Amino acid sequence: MTSMIRSLLAAALAACAFTPMAQAASYPDHPLTLINPYAAGGPADVVARSLGRALEKRLGQPVVVENNPGGGASIGTGFVARAKPDGYTLLLGTSAGHVVTPLMQKTPYDGVEGFAFCSVVAVQPIMLVVNPSRGIGSVAALVERARAEPGKLSYGSAGVGGATHLGAELFQQKAHIQLNHIPYAGASPAINDAVGGQIDLAMLNLSASLPFIRQGRLKALAYAADKRSALLPDVPTLEEAGISGAQAATWYSLAAPAGTPPDVVQRLSDAVKAVNSDPDYRRVMQEQAIELMALSPADAYAYVRRDRADMQQLLDSLGLLAK
Repeated sequence: MTSMIRSLLAAALAACAFTPMAQAASYPDHPLTLINPYAAGGPADVVARSLGRALEKRLGQPVVVENNPGGGASIGTGFVARAKPDGYTLLLGTSAGHVVTPLMQKTPYDGVEGFAFCSVVAVQPIMLVVNPSRGIGSVAALVERARAEPGKLSYGSAGVGGATHLGAELFQQKAHIQLNHIPYAGASPAINDAVGGQIDLAMLNLSASLPFIRQGRLKALAYAADKRSALLPDVPTLEEAGISGAQAATWYSLAAPAGTPPDVVQRLSDAVKAVNSDPDYRRVMQEQAIELMALSPADAYAYVRRDRADMQQLLDSLGLLAK
């Protein structure tokens, strides 16, 4: 009997060693992968790589950033949704992959319930820019030209269903104009074509267009926020330019697959809070006009659910909800 009891105790202890709680206590013990569902070189890439480097210092393990773009951010987002829920495959999430694309088309994942949200880490308003050769020097001039030639002026976004696309749609709605949408697989190729003159306009995160604005290769027309950017204080907001109710921004979350142990999710959320005090990380984010956040898992989940409700209303008004 004594031998049997010892064997049972040993088996029980061995089983405990593989419980989620035990796994969380040792987490992380090998490198992590952070999926960016956008092309390399864009604003999301800057956030992902900066966040990854800062998290490495807090977690004590390498954080490898992998770009997995396409499908309105659904390809990379879906990849993480299918990953093992152990906290080692993470997503730099946005409204596009979590909320908008699943509302606009059928996706093989639930953008909200299919994830454990560790935090909403940052938000970045959008800048409306134009190629200088078009001779459009203000929002008023743009509106006048667009009304005279409906659908002729083209604008680029970082992809269908993203904040840059829907921000531009909201702008058109409020300005009562019609533009021709050219979607790209990320901000970098969109901004390149705006600079090259292949498209007339772009409505993208400020970090993507800022270097070209400073070089004079793009003209900044308006900032889609409630106040001017400290990086471009002479550029008006859309409200100041006469277009009310058209504020738009990209938010970034850190998410894991649903079923990830709560202790692991909390560990990652705490790491994001700690990262925000990193001077190098803060400097890079400030240079990109990115506002830092560090929501708790519960608050992040609520934030994403609110965004889904707001986006459902906007998409319905635009006739873009999936049938």
